[in-house]
Amino acid sequence: MDPSFIIVQFISGLTMATLLFLVASGLTLIFGVGNVFNFAHGSFYMLGAYFAYEAVSTLHTNFWVGILFAAGGAGIAGILAESLFLKRIYGRSEEGGFQLLLTYSFILVIDDIVKIVWGTEYKSVLRPAGFHGSLEIWGLTLPLYNIAIIVIGLLVVVIAWFTLSHTRPGRVARATAIDRETMAAMGVNVPLTMTLVFGIATALGGFAGALAAPLRSVTPGAGIEVIIDSLIVVVIGGMGNFWGAWLGALILGEVMAFAVAIIPEWASVVSYVVMVLVLIFKPEGLFSPRQVRTV
Repeated sequence: MDPSFIIVQFISGLTMATLLFLVASGLTLIFGVGNVFNFAHGSFYMLGAYFAYEAVSTLHTNFWVGILFAAGGAGIAGILAESLFLKRIYGRSEEGGFQLLLTYSFILVIDDIVKIVWGTEYKSVLRPAGFHGSLEIWGLTLPLYNIAIIVIGLLVVVIAWFTLSHTRPGRVARATAIDRETMAAMGVNVPLTMTLVFGIATALGGFAGALAAPLRSVTPGAGIEVIIDSLIVVVIGGMGNFWGAWLGALILGEVMAFAVAIIPEWASVVSYVVMVLVLIFKPEGLFSPRQVRTV
């Protein structure tokens, strides 16, 4: 194969992996700390894209300010969803079934709200100033915005790792993931911790949606596709494992990028093949499940 083809596809896959990780890390965080399977996580990704569109196109803010606005809006929406609805079913014997039904209802409600507020037509967000062109490196043409997404994603990985590993709130979140009762006995406000974790996780989803908006059309139902890919990432990496989500996103992003270029007619099923292979040989995922592990 032409080395330039490999490098270009690798960068494309890394861009996709970065966006997938930002979504999947939030999904992993919610499951790892709160044992909540948020089936509607993709809807918060979609909300982030629409909030970014609103900030940039209607409020005429700077694109990067719009991304922060999108992340904050998605985070607030997540906090409201958790505190007003999800919190009411914690501790019930049928909690898992209620969670699935409730978060699925979030998908339907959020999709309808989006259609009422923004309509059903496709929206688009322009790339930020200075990131419209490409960068020439060793004869290769690499889109500047894709490189920016990769750099931002790596910064988020480092910040998330440092927060979870070296700060008190991060240690509290990790300890809560292991034993809520003991943390409550030690005086930790576990319900507030879970609410904040849910808000941070949905903010990450909204952040990813805003970042992806210039690359993809902003449309109702956009969260369904991304939640499927994110679930595959979480299954590959191990449910509730931070580094597993990163490795799973990297594997899936690169496999999909090369599949689209080499076997486009089979590209839509490749991600499922990867997941099935992992489940056959390591059903628990590549990393230990059910803990927000960072080391």
